[in-house]
Amino acid sequence: MFGKEGAGAGDEGNGGANAVSRDEPVVRGISGAGNVIRRLFQQRTRLWQQTLPDDIAGPQFTVLGVLCLHGAMDQRNLGHYASLDKSTAAPIVERLRARGLLTVERDTADARRKVLALTPTGRETVVQLAPYAGQVEDLLLGDLSPAAPEGGVSLRGSR
Repeated sequence: MFGKEGAGAGDEGNGGANAVSRDEPVVRGISGAGNVIRRLFQQRTRLWQQTLPDDIAGPQFTVLGVLCLHGAMDQRNLGHYASLDKSTAAPIVERLRARGLLTVERDTADARRKVLALTPTGRETVVQLAPYAGQVEDLLLGDLSPAAPEGGVSLRGSR
């Protein structure tokens, strides 16, 4: 489908010079920032699951943390502060509401707005989990090595 197989296939007669120039964009594409970000996200998820004593996911903790720091707010502002779009925030809010960690009420001044607020249990949960969340960040950032020779960032112990 893509022609000859293998890196530099068919370039043996010219010392592989074309292979290097043709493969360089592929190498950059699979080892660039996107790859590092994906691996960091995987590592953060693993550390989060291993470290936190509750089954609160990272985005759920973020929602609880935003409400703890900024107080009650509508869903649009929550999305802004938590960097979540509406379609992502809605199921998170519903799961947290079902667990009794936040309330969702119609704004008395504008019935189109839903106002979200932490319950006492929600506030207690985010305060108790905050040190663990900070530990995850410390562990994750500790896995970053100094800039790679190519000028990028790499993970320690990465393949």
